[in-house]
Amino acid sequence: MRGRTLGGVIDRAARLLLALAVVALAGLTTTTAAGAVAAARTFGFIDPALANTGGPPSPPRPGVALTGGSFSDHGLIPFGDAATFPRPTTTMTSPVVGFAPTPKGDGAWLATADGAVVGLGSAVSHGSTAGGLVAPVVGIAAAHDGGGYWLVALDGGVFGFGDATFLGSMGGHRLNAPIVGMAATPDGRGYWLVASDGGVFGFGDATFYGSLGHVALTSSVVGLAPTPDGRGYWMASEDGAVFSFGDAAFHGSDAATVPTPPVAGIAATPDGGGYWLLDQATATVGLGTAAGLAGRGVGAAVVNAAAGQVGGNPVGGYYCNPYGPCEEWCSLFATWAWEQAGVPISRDAFTGDLYTWAAQHTAVLPPWARPSPGDAVLYGTGPQNADTSLHVGIVVRVWPDGAIVTVDGDAGPGPPGSHSVTIDGPFLPWESTAYNGMPIYGYAVP
Repeated sequence: MRGRTLGGVIDRAARLLLALAVVALAGLTTTTAAGAVAAARTFGFIDPALANTGGPPSPPRPGVALTGGSFSDHGLIPFGDAATFPRPTTTMTSPVVGFAPTPKGDGAWLATADGAVVGLGSAVSHGSTAGGLVAPVVGIAAAHDGGGYWLVALDGGVFGFGDATFLGSMGGHRLNAPIVGMAATPDGRGYWLVASDGGVFGFGDATFYGSLGHVALTSSVVGLAPTPDGRGYWMASEDGAVFSFGDAAFHGSDAATVPTPPVAGIAATPDGGGYWLLDQATATVGLGTAAGLAGRGVGAAVVNAAAGQVGGNPVGGYYCNPYGPCEEWCSLFATWAWEQAGVPISRDAFTGDLYTWAAQHTAVLPPWARPSPGDAVLYGTGPQNADTSLHVGIVVRVWPDGAIVTVDGDAGPGPPGSHSVTIDGPFLPWESTAYNGMPIYGYAVP
């Protein structure tokens, strides 16, 4: 079971503790508000939720959840008047993290975490950051004339291509939550950055219409899309929920789909009459070939085995799965992936047993260590029992800044017992509590 699927219990508790900490600190320092005001002069505005300056944001308007697609469709899930795009045939070496339609809606750009950009339909490439990133890319926004686009990284850095002008970034600034997406204003003279907690940063002529920064969410925010006149925007969370702000009209969500595809972004149609939710399985991802992993022994074999299973669970029944009995199966999946690489481990259902096996036979690493592809990442507070060892995934990619991507069994948004094998990340391991709803207590080496 993945931490985000534990839902509001862990997430709300973490937010409550954070709120209490902020209140306690309020009487000890007077620099936070002054710093926020200075930053606001630089960035145009800062969402109060991220600056910790107080002041309630505009309330979101969640709509009634509708079913928009199914996990087996693997693609861009359309709502309203959004057109259907064919699934790209290019094999990516990193997960797809963003989607930006062309001005006429007859094409689109897909961005991957390693900074590659792939055009669909009429979309023409204007360059990429592939190969030279410290932090992974998490989103893309198109220029108003289609002559360029911006990419944004997890650390808030922004990169412009073609006629997309750099207007500022959050690179080098401390954030309460990592940046997960961006969107441009209709005239191309501004853009918004959005963080995983629903906080919003604006640059240029981008106007603030509210945030989710003070809302207890059961799933991380993954992106933002503006209305055609720039007087509102939509936000989407990983579980397919959609929230409207300003003049943004609700066109449906994918939160009720079972199994629920983990959404990686949102983009609006040119006329605002619909939007797409980006299923991270839109493109085939050859994770085993990323970062020169091919032919590098056990780690590469584990990555290839795990990545080849991404998708909806083909086995019906409560917690039923292809890797063992009908029970919580994240560890069954992880040990299965190790077995495929020749690791002589038994198929264990308890995550703590995997950690113990590695401690006795190979190696375990502390949570602050840098893992390698193929390692198992263990969530919770320790391997002692099912209350302390909560979940396990397989590390499939590591970035220079420490961000990781994992492939997890018995994971993803949706009701317990109906989960899948999904791609998780990129995320920073030390921010796992905010991103996944639970901390990392260590890594096990195959």
